[in-house]
Amino acid sequence: MLRFPGQGPVTPDDVVIGPLDLAARIDEALAVQAVAFGLGSDEIAVRRQIVLRHLSYPGARALGATTADGRLVGFVYGMPNDRTHWWSTVVEPYLRSQGYDEWLDDSFVITELHVHPGFQNRGIGRALITTITDSATEPRSILSAIDTESPARGLYRSLGYQDLARQVLFPSAPKPYAVMGAPLPLRHR
Repeated sequence: MLRFPGQGPVTPDDVVIGPLDLAARIDEALAVQAVAFGLGSDEIAVRRQIVLRHLSYPGARALGATTADGRLVGFVYGMPNDRTHWWSTVVEPYLRSQGYDEWLDDSFVITELHVHPGFQNRGIGRALITTITDSATEPRSILSAIDTESPARGLYRSLGYQDLARQVLFPSAPKPYAVMGAPLPLRHR
């Protein structure tokens, strides 16, 4: 478990990073994702089914960031990549066109990483992603993020992720994404 001191009078004393039973706390996690990512109730209902399906995949695991009173304020989950998974089938042509389709093999995918806006910029996202990838047996990690300059993309770059493909279009996603990859272990600075 990692502990991070809280900041300000309205936050708890500690945020603890540790294993998360995501299936049991899925509604709390999706509430964090909804606030952090601006999702509506219809999108959350769809994502609920996706997350539960992902958790059945071999090697899928999750970590949570919880306050001293047990409130979930952030989470990450991922799994070893499988080329037959939907995400891989969508990104593969984009990666192939850039000469990076081998990144779909022997990679740990960060499927979702979200921190409640009231707890962002405190190192929680960094702790979640580095902790989950530190236990990966794969030599590299891949993820997708909205293809715009954002604090999330800045975080990923600071950890060693580089753009592998940009302007990746997912069905029903309103904005294009970038696929990013990094060798493991991630830089921990």
